[in-house]
Amino acid sequence: MAEQLKYMTGFGNEFETEALPGALPIGQFTPQKVKYDLYTEQFSSTAFTAPRAANRRTWLYRLRPSVVQGDYIAIDNGLIRTAPITEAVTPPTMLRWNPVEIPTKPTDFLDGLITMAANGSANGQSGIGIHVYVANKSMVDRYFYNADGEMLFVPQQGELLLHTECGKLCVKPGEIAVIPRGMKFSVDLIQSTARGYICENYGHALELAERGPVGANGYANDRDFQYPVAAFEDKEGDFELVSKFNGNLFSCGIKHSPFDVVAWTGNSAPYKYDLSRFNVMNTVSFDHPDPSIFTVLTSPSATEGMANVDFVIFPPRWMVAENTFRPPYYHRNIMSEFMGLIEGIYDAKEHGFVPGGASLHNCMSPHGPEADVFEKASNAELVPQKYENTLAFMFESRYIISPTKYALEGKERQQNYTDCWRTIKKHYSGNKD
Repeated sequence: MAEQLKYMTGFGNEFETEALPGALPIGQFTPQKVKYDLYTEQFSSTAFTAPRAANRRTWLYRLRPSVVQGDYIAIDNGLIRTAPITEAVTPPTMLRWNPVEIPTKPTDFLDGLITMAANGSANGQSGIGIHVYVANKSMVDRYFYNADGEMLFVPQQGELLLHTECGKLCVKPGEIAVIPRGMKFSVDLIQSTARGYICENYGHALELAERGPVGANGYANDRDFQYPVAAFEDKEGDFELVSKFNGNLFSCGIKHSPFDVVAWTGNSAPYKYDLSRFNVMNTVSFDHPDPSIFTVLTSPSATEGMANVDFVIFPPRWMVAENTFRPPYYHRNIMSEFMGLIEGIYDAKEHGFVPGGASLHNCMSPHGPEADVFEKASNAELVPQKYENTLAFMFESRYIISPTKYALEGKERQQNYTDCWRTIKKHYSGNKD
C-alpha cells in the first residue's frame, strides 16, 4: 500500500494538489463558480489574524460542504479522557506499564483508544492527552475528527492507512503521522492488528525544533516530511461521524463520505515522517548530552525553552563518549516525561520496559538507570558502541502529567516498578581514590 501512494514533501509548505485537472481555481480562492460545480470551504487551524509565518489554513474544493450533516448526540466516552484529569489523584511515584493487549472482539481504532494520562486543559488549549490504541479491524462507514487537538500517531505494531480529507497516508512502526485539529479521518489496518501511541496536542501546533548552533542542517529536515495528494471519493450511504469536542464524544449521521475533497491548497494538512531520517547529533568527546538534541517536533508554550510538549526520540546511533557514564544520568527535572518503546531495548532500562509499554516520570520525581544498568555501565570498557535495533520516544511537557484511573488501577500497571532501584548499593568508603 505504501508504495502505491504519492506524496508531496516539505514541512509546512504551501501545497496545491488536484485529483481532477483544473479543479483548483487560479489566482483566487473563492470564485463565483468552481469547475466541476464544487463547493469552496476554508479549513483554518489558526486564527485569521495569526502572523503569516504561523498562520495555518487550507482551501478545500469538495462535492459538498461540511455543513451537510445531521445533529450531534452525546455518546459514551469509553476509556477516552480529556484534561484536566479529575477522576484520580496524581502521585509523584514513578510509574510503568506493560503493553495493552490486542482485544479479541472486533475493535476499530476509535473503540480501542485508551487514555493513559493528560495535562493542562483542552478547553484552555494547553497541555496534551496521551493515549494508546489497540485495534483488530478497520473503521467501516465511520469517520472521526478531534476538535480538542491535533493528533500525533506513533505506531508500535501494524501499519495504518490514514484516510483524511486531504488524501491518504500510510504509516508504519518507525514512522509518525500528524493530523491537524478538526480534520476528519478514518483508520484502516494493513495487517490484522495494530497498536501504538497517540499524543493529542491541545496547545500550539507542532513545529520543527530549532537547530541553534548546529546550523542549517541536521536533526529533522523539512524535505523529509510527506503530505498527501488529493484523493477524493464520491460515496453515498448511511455513515457515522464521531466528534471529540470539549472532552466528550458526539455522533451524528452523514449521508456521504467526508473524503470528497477533489482539490486543496494550503499549509494545514496531515503529514508523515520516517524517524530513520532523523540526523542524530551526539557527543564526540565526553559526558551524556541532554535529550533535547533528539527533539523531532515541538509545541512551544508562552515560556521560552519550556515546551507545551516536545516529541523526542532515542534512535539507533553511535556512542563514543570517553571517561563517561554513558546511559542517562540520574536526574530530577522540572519537565514531566512520558516514554514509550517502539522496538528493542532502551539503554537505561534493560528489563521491564518493553515494546508497547510505557513509563511516566513526573515533575521532580527522581529517575535514571536501574541498579544492574548502573553497575554494568560503570565498569564497561569504553569502546565505540553502536546502539542498534532500538527506538524509544518521549513526550516531554512543562505541565505535570496526570494518569487516568485506568492507568493507575488497570492490569497493565507494573506495581513493583520502583524495585528496579531498591538494590542500588552505597559504594562510599571514605577512600579518596
